[in-house]
Amino acid sequence: MTRYCGRFAPSPTGPLHAGSLVAALASWLDARAHAGRWLVRIEDVDTPRCDTAAAAAILSQLAACGLLPDAPPVWQSQRGALYDAALQQLLEAGHAYPCGCSRRDIESALHADAHAQAQPRPRHTELVYPGTCRDGLHGKPARATRLRTVDANGVAVRVDWHDRRLGAQHQNITRAVGDFVLKRADGLWAYQLAVVVDDAAQAVTHVVRGEDLADNTPRQIQLQRLLGLPTPSHLHTPLVCGSDGEKLAKANGAEAVDLSDPVAALNAAAAVLELHIGARGLPDWLVQATSAWRARVQP
Repeated sequence: MTRYCGRFAPSPTGPLHAGSLVAALASWLDARAHAGRWLVRIEDVDTPRCDTAAAAAILSQLAACGLLPDAPPVWQSQRGALYDAALQQLLEAGHAYPCGCSRRDIESALHADAHAQAQPRPRHTELVYPGTCRDGLHGKPARATRLRTVDANGVAVRVDWHDRRLGAQHQNITRAVGDFVLKRADGLWAYQLAVVVDDAAQAVTHVVRGEDLADNTPRQIQLQRLLGLPTPSHLHTPLVCGSDGEKLAKANGAEAVDLSDPVAALNAAAAVLELHIGARGLPDWLVQATSAWRARVQP
């Protein structure tokens, strides 16, 4: 059997907050409960929004909680050659294509599409790309590179998958997302491609992360299929929300988690995961938490 390998992959746009500590703890516990490896990957592919000070703060916070990786962290900003090789593979197979559309072009195309106007769009989601450049640039200069989300017969792509917590899931990628970006107009790599390439390169078998990332999973599974890569098991953890009902996030000013008492911070994160640990010292706490998680996942 393939040995378990999990990972925690924060974006260094700020220190860990209470919500991201939940995801970090869950991924660490799952790896330890399965006697597997646990890695940390710094997802700094969006370089204008990331900084090394935030990455150093995150690593220090993890260490303060006793959540230590089994190998040195890797940095996405240093892995562009791997992403380029995957993109070339997709282009050569006809699964990806250059796109010349700006956001305004997409908005105009959707406005002209009565069917698209009738479809409600969830909050905080991107515009559904209508496939304008799928059959060529029509004289426009190339900007981004997109993945084709219809099959060879022009049929929409639906992905069915199972989440260890949420159960059976599905998404029609064509209708929910459209042909999504692999390389941005500013030359930066898109998250979807980078995370798929890195998970495969690091032999990640289990992805444990926040529920806000669950709707990314079908896109990543589709990329894995097209690139001939294995699909990890998935578990998406509950979100931590603020008083306004919105999930805690660096983008909306979530404060850094208070680690003056690491065990207290871990107890708060564990409570979100419905774990209640009685130990007071950090080493004993981690041992008890691992045993409690093992009893849950391996009854």
